[in-house]
Amino acid sequence: MIFPEKTTVQSHTITVVPRYCETDQAGVVHHSVYPIYFEMGRTELLRANGLAYSDLERESFYMVVAELHVKYRRPALYDETLELVTECTKVTAAKIVHSYKLIRPGVGLLLAEGWSVLACVDDNGRPKRVPEFMYPG
Repeated sequence: MIFPEKTTVQSHTITVVPRYCETDQAGVVHHSVYPIYFEMGRTELLRANGLAYSDLERESFYMVVAELHVKYRRPALYDETLELVTECTKVTAAKIVHSYKLIRPGVGLLLAEGWSVLACVDDNGRPKRVPEFMYPG
């Protein structure tokens, strides 16, 4: 695969509508679902740059979650339309840091926020340098 020269999209917003299976009996999104939403945000940010994780993996670049932090501010509810803003905030030789904000649009209410650190490894799980094109351009 020919990778782009540089990533150009550093922030991307997706719409999330919580499904019934993601909530408790009160209709509140379960805390375990937020990391899944964050993964969706990272995937779509990468896609906005013209790539998919499968493209990286074909070239033996695997991005594994090394750290994950979530701060729950307000409950997200079943079947409400939400916006998740994912931003690539730092890229070093060994890691990529993303930040996340889950927002109730219209009122702009922050429901949850967090960050993650992805480590780049090879197909044997050994640390590998982050591809040069992933540094912001």
